[in-house]
Amino acid sequence: MQKFLSYERGLEKYNPLERVITYDDFDTGFNGWMDLTPNFVYDDYESFDSVVDLSSWAPTMLSSASMRFASSHGSMEGTYSLKLSTAPTGGPHTEPPRPGSMGHAIKRLSRFGDPSKIQIETWYSYTPTQDRVGLGEEDIRAFGFFFDVQDSEYRYMPGVRYVNSLGGNLVKKWQYYRVADGVTPTDWSFGVEKGWCVPGVDNQWYGRRFADGSGDGYQWVPGGEQDLLYNESPDKVNWLYLRLTVDVKKREYIELQSMDRVFDMRGLQPTLTKGYKSIDNLINPVFFVETDTDRSVHLFLDSVVYSTE
Repeated sequence: MQKFLSYERGLEKYNPLERVITYDDFDTGFNGWMDLTPNFVYDDYESFDSVVDLSSWAPTMLSSASMRFASSHGSMEGTYSLKLSTAPTGGPHTEPPRPGSMGHAIKRLSRFGDPSKIQIETWYSYTPTQDRVGLGEEDIRAFGFFFDVQDSEYRYMPGVRYVNSLGGNLVKKWQYYRVADGVTPTDWSFGVEKGWCVPGVDNQWYGRRFADGSGDGYQWVPGGEQDLLYNESPDKVNWLYLRLTVDVKKREYIELQSMDRVFDMRGLQPTLTKGYKSIDNLINPVFFVETDTDRSVHLFLDSVVYSTE
């Protein structure tokens, strides 16, 4: 009897590494992607003390991308995508994230084998809620992706963030996760003494934000200016390609691909922190989206491929 190896046709729109760990087409369900919630470990299921309300993020959902005039877009291939949403609660970008102003999706995984590289790929789209006139592009502050990794020595979070708009002004530049020099735990936790989170963990929430769009937790990708395809109104969905590759042996970035552009990130490193208890061999992929105004915004993921080498 002869054996042969075949792949789903949907993988043709990706460039995975040697071993595909998960290929998540959301026409088949959530595939383990869920909301990012805090640790409810105290009386009455309260979580850690924090300036940021970590329990307020909107739930992920399966969506056919229905809108006021377009009815249902469906996904890039099929009917359903994974939809991340925010509440209409954006505040000044120099302040800590307001309750509900972000949406997250996480897949809780462990390390498989002994990979030297890990990679995430997705086809995605972003848009505000179609609830008012205008283009709406300026209402989307940012979106991005990061890995939450813990090996035998360190916990670290290699990730990227596309800064789309700040205070109504389009920015359109990529950042990568790395804590600026000299940031203290108190700085990171917005003034909370002995905060539970340390610099380098949960950059999407913590660390001071500054007027120019920089922050304690982010650095600008060299040459990272990019005008993404948004189209002309909130009811038009376009699908874009994103890929991030990380060297987990060297604990450094390799490259970011956004649409047809590839950013060489070799030599850049995320911030390494002391490992947390009981989460050795952790590799969790996480997507997020942020609103910049009093308007809900959305990130749609057609499908996601996580692969290693």
